[in-house]
Amino acid sequence: MPNQQVRFCKSFDGAEIAWAVSGEGPPVVLLPSWLTHLEYQWRSVAWRPWLEALSSRHRLLRYDPRGCGLSDRNVEKASLESWVRDFGAVVDAAGLDRFSLIGICQGGPIAIEFAARHPERVEKLVLYGTYARGRNRRSTVPLEPEKAKVMLDMIRVGWAQPDHAFMSVFATQFQPEGTAEHLRSWYELQCAAATAADAAVLTQAMFEVDVQPSASRVACPTLVAHAERDAAVPVEEGRLLAQVIPGARFLLLDSANHFMLAGEPAWPRLVEALHEFLPAPAPQAGPFGDLTGRERELLELLARGLDNHQIGAHLGISEKTVRNHVSNVFAKLEVASRAQAIVMARDAGFGTGR
Repeated sequence: MPNQQVRFCKSFDGAEIAWAVSGEGPPVVLLPSWLTHLEYQWRSVAWRPWLEALSSRHRLLRYDPRGCGLSDRNVEKASLESWVRDFGAVVDAAGLDRFSLIGICQGGPIAIEFAARHPERVEKLVLYGTYARGRNRRSTVPLEPEKAKVMLDMIRVGWAQPDHAFMSVFATQFQPEGTAEHLRSWYELQCAAATAADAAVLTQAMFEVDVQPSASRVACPTLVAHAERDAAVPVEEGRLLAQVIPGARFLLLDSANHFMLAGEPAWPRLVEALHEFLPAPAPQAGPFGDLTGRERELLELLARGLDNHQIGAHLGISEKTVRNHVSNVFAKLEVASRAQAIVMARDAGFGTGR
């Protein structure tokens, strides 16, 4: 887990919202899904690849929405309006004037609404696995309102119960190709993030949103990415966003996982697209200035003592690709061995959490 400090700010109605920052670089805000916990997410096999990929190049701001994680658990006012105002309170408390946004799942409508209301503050917008219309607003998608009702009923009776059928349904919907470790991770996140009652209230509010009018007013460059066989949010919702948002780029990913697995081929493709689209870090001075973002990620893992196999698994690339990157890093750093590269990297703060 990185060295992050959790802070709190008051929202419009006095609710305390927890937020944290990790990494350095251009500011990027990761809008929360409806199930978050600032501390636990760094231990989650589902969330950690996202946090590492973004923190490696950006000053990443995250927060727990009301009703979740370390924020106030009062969700009586859970609605799109309260979520947008909570977000505004967080970025003001963090002192961010202009930044990029990443909206995943429930975070997408919040990001869209904020970007439409405050175009002067949003530099770029990424929407992944998300939607403009909640399940109860998808009249063109067969059985979506019926599925929404079943989901709410199952949350109320099976939330955070490891042996309940809901746990398997829930985890499978988000990561159908996940392992037993992924299943356990989703269960632990449920326990840490919210009570069954709060989860039901948040989910109900999520199902009622419709930000299509706001999406048509988004003025910043926008990347819409969606897994082709996403069971949690139909890919048609991603296509709709790309059609409604002026000039949006659409990235279709060959995956069945709503939260992609770090080892599947589509994951590095998404990471590369994020690095290409989001504002790039300022060039570094000295021998590390010529390294690409991916080479800096690799050097960080190298400095931690990981071997090529472990680095490949961590980044979702083959060992052959790792070897090629390592050779390029050695050439740019003008070193002859792995040991020399590690010493040089650690002296510069790589692999130490600095």
